[in-house]
Amino acid sequence: MNSACVSKGLGFSPPAHSRNDWIGPPDKHSNLRPVIFYVPPEESPLERRLREARQEAQACDQRFWARHNRAFCQEKEEFIYSRLKAKGLDMGAETGQKATLNAEEMADFYKDFLSKNFRKHMQYNRDWYKRNFTITFLMGQVALARALRWLRWKKKTMGN
Repeated sequence: MNSACVSKGLGFSPPAHSRNDWIGPPDKHSNLRPVIFYVPPEESPLERRLREARQEAQACDQRFWARHNRAFCQEKEEFIYSRLKAKGLDMGAETGQKATLNAEEMADFYKDFLSKNFRKHMQYNRDWYKRNFTITFLMGQVALARALRWLRWKKKTMGN
């Protein structure tokens, strides 16, 4: 397995002798745990399609959640700042104590943020289901191909 190629930029890399997928620490932007996929030396074209579909699904999830979380944090900061400013308070830099909003005030932000991003979430969910249906279908095909390969091998070894 060429883990240097697969794990670049992730800050970790599985041992060269590993024959498994490896799950890394959470990404600081998306909060998702990236996977380094094991590439068998004699990977079939079907197995490769499955691995690539899984990698693409992971990349799509990483992109979506990194963008989403960045927007969430930025909009949350702006919301807090504007509400504190409206109350005549600042963020607390001079006093050393950070000014905050109560749970009900923050609930307004969360509700608005979810409402504003409803269509994005619905589209993400639709795409997620499509990708995962494809992955599940490919997994079934790979399992069937492996079972048939094993049966052919078994038949050949039993026949001799």
